[in-house]
Amino acid sequence: MEVLKVSARSHPNSVAGAIASVMREHDSVEVQAVGAGASNQAVKAIAIARGYLAPIGVDLICYPAFANVVIDGEDRTAIRLICEKR
Repeated sequence: MEVLKVSARSHPNSVAGAIASVMREHDSVEVQAVGAGASNQAVKAIAIARGYLAPIGVDLICYPAFANVVIDGEDRTAIRLICEKR
């Protein structure tokens, strides 16, 4: 499964385009975000991506989960948003 990492400075429209592109090729994609700002951008991007995919008959659903990641030698908790076609 392809992993897209989102930061607080990511542009939701760009991330949505990447999500839609991966979903056209595969059945799932994981969007990963660390922090409130990044999580906000990720959720907005998924909402936009649903609009990009709806006209071609793809209903995008999303399952939230946690992941432990190491950033600069420090353990952090990330939000994993696992997106799939319904």
